[in-house]
Amino acid sequence: MKEIVVISGKGGTGKTSLTASFAVLSKNAVIADCDVDAADLHLVLSPEIRKREEFRCGREAVIRGNDCTGCGKCLEACRFDAVINQNNSVFMIDSTSCEGCGVCVEICPAKAIDFPERVNGEWYISDTRCGPMVHACLQPGGENSGKLVSKVREAAREVAEKEKRDMVIVDGPPGTGCAVIASLTGASGVLIVTEPTLSGVHDLRRILQLTKHFEIDSSVCVNKWDLNPEITEQIESEVSGQGVGFAGRVRYDNSITAAQIRKMAVVELDESPAGKDIRAVWEKLGYKQDKRFRL
Repeated sequence: MKEIVVISGKGGTGKTSLTASFAVLSKNAVIADCDVDAADLHLVLSPEIRKREEFRCGREAVIRGNDCTGCGKCLEACRFDAVINQNNSVFMIDSTSCEGCGVCVEICPAKAIDFPERVNGEWYISDTRCGPMVHACLQPGGENSGKLVSKVREAAREVAEKEKRDMVIVDGPPGTGCAVIASLTGASGVLIVTEPTLSGVHDLRRILQLTKHFEIDSSVCVNKWDLNPEITEQIESEVSGQGVGFAGRVRYDNSITAAQIRKMAVVELDESPAGKDIRAVWEKLGYKQDKRFRL
């Protein structure tokens, strides 16, 4: 079973648009949306949820009002200003400020503070017109997105094995943080989507350093290449000089927006120039001579 991860050094490069098109073209894959902080692949693939699970990670303090004696020791001990004095006699915890350190739990003389696991979001297994999809939603301010990404990937691989799917296609987060690392470690290959801008080049170099560190086969695709052909040529020359595969170019095309409005991937539109380009990228990933990403 192959696992290809689509990532980008920065947001807004078109990573999710390519992932949605790959989901349509793959025929027998499981799709995993690992951009849990700002998931949007569901807007195109319209999943119907068949399984929903809470994501619990870390802990938070909860004061039992009936048992609180109002001594104020928790207020004095909390370094994060998470303890609120309601009426000089009963205290409560602001869950958005609580860091889950547990100091207040230990220091409370009345033992009136519980310390349950924190619910930081949800993850789902859904059905789409392209096959099964595993995705998630991290609560605003929720922590441990890297652990949630790992859970999504684990569930996607389990679904692929159970349903005898030959590929997992992962829509990874942007950037180079822990969520990105969690999305690509152990993958069969990575496609990096970039754009022909100075910030695009800068962030591409950073993400290439990351994939080289983990020794993962990588290829690069330039989206909206015709907005700046000169920088596109620079990117192609630079990545080829590093021994990184160049998967192709996708032109700027309003049909991508038109497809999104209709909740479709651009390859599902007839006569779409960008759709043709993405098909060419997909074919090159599958049939390069060095056999990386071979389907």
